[in-house]
Amino acid sequence: MEILRHAVVLVHLVGFAILFGAWVVEAVARRVRVTPLMNYALAISLVSGLALAAPWALDHEPNYVKIAVKLVVLIVIGALLGIGSARQKRGADLAPAVFWLVGILTLLNAALAVLWR
Repeated sequence: MEILRHAVVLVHLVGFAILFGAWVVEAVARRVRVTPLMNYALAISLVSGLALAAPWALDHEPNYVKIAVKLVVLIVIGALLGIGSARQKRGADLAPAVFWLVGILTLLNAALAVLWR
């Protein structure tokens, strides 16, 4: 069971790596836009994060504060990606602040996953 949990943790971190990597590609190319890959990576992170929040047979109590904080950050990232996608579909430019917040919050969420024990 522990191996399965570690595999889900890996998928969760890979989801954030894909999201952050897609964001970095756009930032380096100086394109302020949201890509479909960012949305897919967010979905991977959300589903695997919810799987990690399930009651596994752990020898300790889950950190519910960490789970809640990470979920709130993930919801904010999803809202920003949704705002960006909607603006792009209408032909409007994405605000640079929204774009940069996506990257900062993604890095923050990955840091919370790794550093907060």
